[in-house]
Amino acid sequence: MTAITELARAKVNLTLRVHGRRADGYHEIASLITFTDVGDRVHLEPGEPGDVRASGPFAAAITGPNLVGAALARLADAEPRLALGSVTLDKRLPVAAGLGGGSADAAALLRAVSRANPALTDEVDWVGIAAALGADVPVCLGSEPAWVSGLGEKIMAIPALPQLAAVLVNPLVAVPADKTARVFAKLEAPAAATRAEPQLVSPIRLASVDSLLALMRAEGNDLLAAATMVVPEIADVQAALRGQAGCLFAGLSGAGPSSFGVFASRGESAAAAASLQQNRPNWWVTAAVLGP
Repeated sequence: MTAITELARAKVNLTLRVHGRRADGYHEIASLITFTDVGDRVHLEPGEPGDVRASGPFAAAITGPNLVGAALARLADAEPRLALGSVTLDKRLPVAAGLGGGSADAAALLRAVSRANPALTDEVDWVGIAAALGADVPVCLGSEPAWVSGLGEKIMAIPALPQLAAVLVNPLVAVPADKTARVFAKLEAPAAATRAEPQLVSPIRLASVDSLLALMRAEGNDLLAAATMVVPEIADVQAALRGQAGCLFAGLSGAGPSSFGVFASRGESAAAAASLQQNRPNWWVTAAVLGP
């Protein structure tokens, strides 16, 4: 069988509101999520089940169990007839970056295995397997703009979301292994923990860049202040993005530390990325397109 490659598109939270902490300690969120044209690559060599190998600029930063390996094991248990194989992960996104990299990688493997097994596609609960792997994996499985709420299990596709010219930036500093837990621990102020679930505006009103930017400015990311306490370099990244000519908005994706800047055109985003790369050579910087 022919090798299959899937792009594990980076996930970006355009908005993120935290509106409740459940009795089990998990926080419910509401987030407008989109995906980019940059990401990791997952290569599946169909055949005898093999291992998961990592390559690429950030392969060495992967520590602990790989979510791609967990996805491969769950697929084997769910449907023994599936043709699986060896997997190579080309890791091009920073690790623990707030860009959903691991979740996107696992989701990309699910899509690759589905493509390799067209006769069994309807026999596998792909969404159920994705949900068992992690809260972000189901939305990454679709890899398209969506309004996500609850713990990530409530997903409403937003196909009309416009594309945005952007720059993604990660300061490439060491972050705690429990970064996300620390960020949420610093968010325990009653105002953030008891807020009612925000309601998504009509998708029709998200069809233009101006209306989308208005929503992003109004909603923001509830984790920004807490994430900056855990990773202070986020403040430098945000300031650097806002200082670029043509920057219309700068936001934080997830619990960080990756930030994104939105620009009016791809030319302006490319120029901003080049400027940041020159002035901040120790940062990871890339121009990107956000959206369908």
